[in-house]
This record gives sequence, structure tokens and C-alpha cells, in this order.
Amino acid sequence: MQVFALVGPSGTGKSTSALSFAHSKHIPAIIDDGMLIYKGRKAAGFSAKYEKNYITAIKRAIFFYDDHLKEVQEAINLLAIHSILIIGTSIKMVNQIAEKLNIGMITKYYHVEEIRSSKEINMALYVRKTEGKHIIPLPYIQVEHNFIKRMIMHGKKIFSPQKEIIGETTIIRPNFQQGVIHISEHVIKRVVSHGCTSIDEVRDCTQIDVNLTELPKVKVNLSLYYTADKTITDIAKIAQEKVAQDIKKLFNIELDTVDIVVEKLIIKAN
Repeated sequence: MQVFALVGPSGTGKSTSALSFAHSKHIPAIIDDGMLIYKGRKAAGFSAKYEKNYITAIKRAIFFYDDHLKEVQEAINLLAIHSILIIGTSIKMVNQIAEKLNIGMITKYYHVEEIRSSKEINMALYVRKTEGKHIIPLPYIQVEHNFIKRMIMHGKKIFSPQKEIIGETTIIRPNFQQGVIHISEHVIKRVVSHGCTSIDEVRDCTQIDVNLTELPKVKVNLSLYYTADKTITDIAKIAQEKVAQDIKKLFNIELDTVDIVVEKLIIKAN
């Protein structure tokens, strides 16, 4: 059996990308937080994300419990899996999992930075910190009914580059997640407005649209003062950079795009 690993800190979106990454590498099986997923479906195990506290979640993820370990080992043997991807927060963790499952040495380690952009990673961290959302790379209908109440939303279908459906994700809030931090969209808009209006040539922001789903985007409509010192394009670029810098500094979110729409121009004499 070929054994691969995907490693990265908690909350960076490893589980979010697991299905599409494994599909691209022709890896049919995934070990994620104590669960064996085979061809996009649960094959055995129990997700650590459903544990009642952090300690038992860690134990579940590294197959500390004998009955859990035996169930997953038997499923791996029964399915005659030729390659498998182990997901973990460190090389030490994935090595420990491979040893416990007795599936051989890991032949290739992938780091989350290799498969996700810094923008995607920072956005995943932001969502984890503010909303406490964890991803399970399984369709929501496969989640045990006793835990439906813990689900906060049904995730979306995952597609290959050719738009072939390869699986779904389910988003949950674990029991051991102690509360969330809520940042109002109004606060983000205030930051954007303050940043733009700090630029001498910007009179005001007439409209701000914020979209923080998937790759985060901001669209700002501006009213500008115009002088011969700078072109309109130059002013818009300064506003773009200011918005991106402020959002990164205050919220640790790398915006995918900052769209500037100049909808009013006031000629200002030098």
C-alpha cells in the first residue's frame, strides 16, 4: 500500500481540500480525524470532531481506542485499498497514525501550503476563529442522526477540474469548540470606509459590498476629488492597496480581489 500524508495546522482547510486533492492524486481512501473515507463515502470509524472535549478528540484522531482501531483496520483490509491519504496537524501525528493502523511507512508528505493558497488558508483560519466551523469530507446525509443538531449547515459539492462530482462536505461545530467570535459585516465595512476616506483624493464611499464566502472579495464605490497630480487609475490603485492592507492587518484575511468603482468625480482646482 502507498501511504501519503497531508499536514498542516488546525483550521487551515485540510479537510476542505482533502477530497479534491486525493482525487487529483488518484488516492481512493482518506484517514481524517479517526474516520476512514473511501471513494467519498464513510467506510469505518468515528470522527473526532464529534467528541465531547479536546482530549478525547485527540485520542479518537490517533486511534487510541482499541475497538475503533480494529474497526478501521478491518475495513482497510476488506476494501484492499492500494493507496491512502492520512490527514494530520503534524508529521509526528500522521506517522503515529500510520504506525497504529499498521499500514506501512508514509512515502510522501504534502503540506497544506502546497495545495492551498495563503488567501485560502487565512480565510479558513478566519472562519474557524470567528464561526467555529469544522469540515468533515462527507455528505451530510451520512452524518449520524444523533448529531444532526450539531450541524450548522450542509456544505457544498466538491468538483474535479472537469466538473465531475467527487464528493461533498458537511460543516459542523464540535462540542469542544468553546464559543465563537462574531465580527459584524458592518465593522468590516467601517474599516474599508475609513481606509478609503483617509486618502486625500477620496471624498466618500458611496457603497461597500463584502463577500467572505470562499475567496473573500470587497467591492467599493467611490466618489473622488480629481486634480492633475494623480490619474484616476492611480487613485483607485491606492485605494485598492489600502483596503487590502487594512483587512489583512486587522482581520488576517487576504482579499482575493478589491474592486474599485469610481461613480462620481469632482474636479478640484490645485
